[in-house]
Amino acid sequence: MTCIFAIFFSSPTLLNFIIAQFFRGVANIIHSKAELTLRDRCHCLIQAQGHEEPTGHAKITPGYNLPCRYVLHTVGPIVDGALTQEHERLLASCYTSCLSLAEENAVKSLAFCCISTGVFMFPNHRAAEIAVSTVRRWLDETGSRMKVVFNVYKDLDLEIYRELLRG
Repeated sequence: MTCIFAIFFSSPTLLNFIIAQFFRGVANIIHSKAELTLRDRCHCLIQAQGHEEPTGHAKITPGYNLPCRYVLHTVGPIVDGALTQEHERLLASCYTSCLSLAEENAVKSLAFCCISTGVFMFPNHRAAEIAVSTVRRWLDETGSRMKVVFNVYKDLDLEIYRELLRG
């Protein structure tokens, strides 16, 4: 079995990582397993930069008690109303920011969950299209040999990713 060196998740703001009741889904699981050290590290990163993380940017922290070396954090776009080209651009930026940061830290494999779907209301199919095309383009352009896994929770997402990755 290949070891995943980094895992990824998104949140409306990195600062919200400190407040456990705001965690949902993957973020809650990751922070629960990593314990307070990950929450504290996220808080310190935001305090040091003096502002919340902009949408589409990424940060990296140690994995602490998780079975990975690193955790990548990004702020995905929240779709409130009609999907726009700016939402799509920001979502693609989440993926490229995480991939570039992972490459800078010699990450050999990376597992992405579905960024901005669910409570962030990005349409699942379009989000998956952007994820797959952005990752493929980044791998082609950089020549990276990083292994990228799309880890999905819903059966709907599994079917969408299977369809897209066959092509």
